[in-house]
Amino acid sequence: MHFHFNFSARSGAYAWFAYYSNGKFSNAVSATAKSATTNPQSVSYRNKAEVQFKHISLGWKQYLKGSFDAEAGWNIYGYAGFGLMLGHIQNEHSISIDTSIYNVPVLSGKAGFKRLTLDIGLGVEYPVGAEVFIYFEGRALVPTTDYPSKYLFVNDNAPFTAVANLGVRILF
Repeated sequence: MHFHFNFSARSGAYAWFAYYSNGKFSNAVSATAKSATTNPQSVSYRNKAEVQFKHISLGWKQYLKGSFDAEAGWNIYGYAGFGLMLGHIQNEHSISIDTSIYNVPVLSGKAGFKRLTLDIGLGVEYPVGAEVFIYFEGRALVPTTDYPSKYLFVNDNAPFTAVANLGVRILF
């Protein structure tokens, strides 16, 4: 859901709320022994993960060509802002690992996480009539904070998210 507030024909503020469907993936990982006397010293297993995002963003939208209310021709715009990404992750290991004996790279179970993001994007739109526009845009949500979570396999600059959107914009 996007809301655009135009202060002039070529610039204005935006606010959006986005809800993304679950992403599923798996990783081959290895748990290492905490003690030199533990046998075996490492255990390989598969971690299946499911992650979901919700995202809120506020920022500035600028038309590079055209304007928000152009009735003919293509419009090109860019935007930049800051957001809050709310994530939920669920991990399931292929085997049971005793975490009192082994160090695991990612914990099994469910957890939530938060990231502040720098949100940048570029889009094109075309008026199809009666103040209705079809648009296509690319967007990157770049994490600006790092709050490590033992449930995320990669914590550095994660999740770096790229999104492609196709939709209809209606001018009110």
